[in-house]
Amino acid sequence: MLKFRSSKPVLVCIAVICASVAGCKKRDPAAPSAAQPASKPTIALVMKSLANEFFLTMENGARDHQKLHAAEYDLIANGIKDEQDVSRQVALVEQMIAQRVDAIVIAPADSKALVPVCKRAMDDGIAVVNIDNKFDSGALAEKKAKIPFVGPDNRKGARLAGEYLAKKLKAGDPVAIIEGAPNAFNGIQRKLGFEDAMNAAGMKIVTSQTGYWEMDKANQVASSILTEHPQLKAILCANDSMALGAAAALRAAGRQDSVIVVGFDNISAVQQLMKEGKVLCTVDQHADKLAVFGIEYALEMLKTRAAPEDRETQVDLITPDTLK
Repeated sequence: MLKFRSSKPVLVCIAVICASVAGCKKRDPAAPSAAQPASKPTIALVMKSLANEFFLTMENGARDHQKLHAAEYDLIANGIKDEQDVSRQVALVEQMIAQRVDAIVIAPADSKALVPVCKRAMDDGIAVVNIDNKFDSGALAEKKAKIPFVGPDNRKGARLAGEYLAKKLKAGDPVAIIEGAPNAFNGIQRKLGFEDAMNAAGMKIVTSQTGYWEMDKANQVASSILTEHPQLKAILCANDSMALGAAAALRAAGRQDSVIVVGFDNISAVQQLMKEGKVLCTVDQHADKLAVFGIEYALEMLKTRAAPEDRETQVDLITPDTLK
């Protein structure tokens, strides 16, 4: 009968040899470990209309920051075709949820409509930071969502521009406001800031109408206002794209020397008009840094898991003197 000898000594030797080889093998420093995350976080930047120079500047600022911090995070940047394409922006956020990004930094086209999809992102474990246009507090409360806002005090910025304009007018002068989209918190706040300054200086606000952030729409609105109010002295625009539209309407009506235009955003095209004396002033909320502030806060949230809090960023009045 054939007998088998015990294999235990052989197994012991094999185990010792394997352990020795494993102990001598150098660990790949790129390999994940308990103390080292498997990959860099991916941050999604979701903006409004990339046809607006303000958001192109925002995107460029974000991409420049990511290049300088390429070892720290990856960036996906997207925007919509125009300021009112809310459904497309919702779809972009849904895409980012499906791609399992780590954080979403969003400048919402609508202060209420984007809250539900951003809450879904949060429920899926994605950090969300709100920039530029603040989410509606009531919509957040309804969804039991706490999303930090990183951005400027738009009312304060608009008031700065209005106060500067008031120095060029006299009490009782008729002025008009071209508002941003009525569903946008920052548009509402800028209108209030303009009203604060005009009412304090005793100006007469003859009309306030929305231009929906768009140059062409503002051009139509301004043309109508000029016809209805021939004594108009100034038009206060809630962003620079609309200021461009208003300036074009004044030029077409031959009134660019008698009606003052005020803007908000400090885009390069308006800077040129300011140098030519066609626009009085604008407001800089630092588009190139605004997304960066949001990205840095998102990275901080991912690292610390601390309760999110709002952070106010800088806003500055820009006049022809500051451009020199």
